[in-house]
Amino acid sequence: MPSFPVLEFILKNYKNFNARVTRDALLSYWSHIQDGGKMFWTLAGAMSSAQLGITLAPAIREGLIHGISSTGANLEESLFRLVANDSYKDFPEYRYFTKADDTRILKDRMRRVTDTSIPEDEAFRVVEKYIVPMWERATKNSDRRFWHEYFYELIQNLPSKLHEGAAEESWLLAAAKANLPMVVPGYEDSTFGNIFASHVKLAECSASIVKSGIEYMAAFYDQYGEMSKGSGVGFFQIGGGIAGDFPICVVPSIKYDLQKKAKPWAYFCQISDSTTSYGSYSGATPNEKITWDKLTEKTPMFVIESDATIVAPLMLSALLECKRNPKEANKLIGAKPRKGR
Repeated sequence: MPSFPVLEFILKNYKNFNARVTRDALLSYWSHIQDGGKMFWTLAGAMSSAQLGITLAPAIREGLIHGISSTGANLEESLFRLVANDSYKDFPEYRYFTKADDTRILKDRMRRVTDTSIPEDEAFRVVEKYIVPMWERATKNSDRRFWHEYFYELIQNLPSKLHEGAAEESWLLAAAKANLPMVVPGYEDSTFGNIFASHVKLAECSASIVKSGIEYMAAFYDQYGEMSKGSGVGFFQIGGGIAGDFPICVVPSIKYDLQKKAKPWAYFCQISDSTTSYGSYSGATPNEKITWDKLTEKTPMFVIESDATIVAPLMLSALLECKRNPKEANKLIGAKPRKGR
């Protein structure tokens, strides 16, 4: 008999408050997938540095995630974890650091992200050797691609001898192999966005080889149309910011700007520690999105006010248990058997 340790733990213990919302969001997510629906994820912050790929990568491979909006930082940091994982250094006592402590980290050529740090030489400079020639060739050939497409090609062609991290835990590699629909809004503020800008400034690369954010949205219109067929596509948001703000706008834009029919998002869940405040999109309650015609009053909506590094792996682990043994999972949940599934 299959075991469901994470799912059973959640069902038994998560009864109230944020725990209850986590349980309800999980069960609604699973119900949506069971009905043939798809799920679009948004990744803000530095979740790749926090190694979300351990659960995100298998979820992509097993059909639980069908599209991603990522910050440029999360995109490149998934690649950094693959090529430089052994060279990362953790700082569990970072809360007690002085300015002098962080200056020493800088001198050691490390870039701290909360309690861990990215090694400049083993990560940035290694990747730079491979991606800059790609930009130069694209400039020479007048080739134009979306930002993530350069990384999709790079991570799939990178020699395995350069892997320090586990390939099966790289969400970017899993997404590239699946050719997952992706948008990377505001990639310019990432490390490699800065590096690319420097090569443009030095006239070594053309800025036009990377398609713009407007072109991302124009392409996303069609991608959303495909994903939303049938039971629709849900929206699973980690954090706030442009990673979430950009793609959720596709529905009203199709309806009001293109003046075409568009299904509303079929599900909404946000994991965030951003407090609700005046004018804060990241802290806005889902109801506000109804007024912007992104969600409807019938959309299942969940806000989990917690740490995504804790909640997301739990939910993904439980979903993976369900996906691998759906009949037994439904019995455990108490769901009615679904015909033909």
